[in-house]
Amino acid sequence: MRAYVVIRGPTGETLSLGPGDLVGRSWCASLHVDDPRISEAHALVSLRGGALRLLALRGRFAVNGDVIAEIDLAPGQRVVLAPPDVGFDVLDVVLPAAITALEGDGLPSTPLHGAAGLALRTEPALVAPNAADAVAWLWPGLAGWRLRVEGAPDREIAPGESFTVGDRTFRLVERAAGAIAATHEGLAARSPLHIAVRYETVHVHRADTVPVVLDGLSARLVSELVAFGVPVAWTMMADELWPGIDPLLARKRLDGTLARLRTTLRTGGVRLDLVRANGQGQLELLLEPGDVVEDQQ
Repeated sequence: MRAYVVIRGPTGETLSLGPGDLVGRSWCASLHVDDPRISEAHALVSLRGGALRLLALRGRFAVNGDVIAEIDLAPGQRVVLAPPDVGFDVLDVVLPAAITALEGDGLPSTPLHGAAGLALRTEPALVAPNAADAVAWLWPGLAGWRLRVEGAPDREIAPGESFTVGDRTFRLVERAAGAIAATHEGLAARSPLHIAVRYETVHVHRADTVPVVLDGLSARLVSELVAFGVPVAWTMMADELWPGIDPLLARKRLDGTLARLRTTLRTGGVRLDLVRANGQGQLELLLEPGDVVEDQQ
């Protein structure tokens, strides 16, 4: 059973949103909001720790008058995307007791929220269905899950059934929603990182999911921390990013850049302390054992 939230949209329409669904001005957003105050990718619905959460992306939202970056969705909430009245009402939240997951040789129980590919990397990983290295695919069908493996015909697959790719065996299973979501989130957040730094973009790769891509100022901030290689005073970082501007304005811009960076990391399941403030007015890139930085600047 799929987790989903039922909402009443800005124009009075009723629709359901599930994990991975986008809220924004983009025409591909599941909740399309045609308003210039709304970002193209304003917010995202995500299943975290057994709860459906709304996560801010390029914009913010307010609930009960408080401007926030994320919230557990619950019936009766009024989510304001742009004041005073552009938003939606939460009518119902459906969280199944168990959700379908994929597990197997080298792959911990990983929830399936929609179409996904399976790639055999250093360790097997669920990836986007259009990933170039995907060798098998799973997607919801009319009567359950559908499976495609290279070289074999498409077929139905149900929890308890298995399939083989190369010399590895994988199984579709059902797990308690809260336990699997929390476990998968923890694995993703702490798994070793491969950070490819290109100044204008930074790609944060993990063995168990698709890369998290940083662009613009977020990427430049991480790139500068890599170049320095030591904790850096915030004033020095601000001067690198916005040379010659007023210190108060520089601090405001730096705080905004850090907030956007951490939102991107949170949404991608990467640990937020990757970029750390040490309490002494300095910023640093915090690497854990196994993390690799590839400086391509």
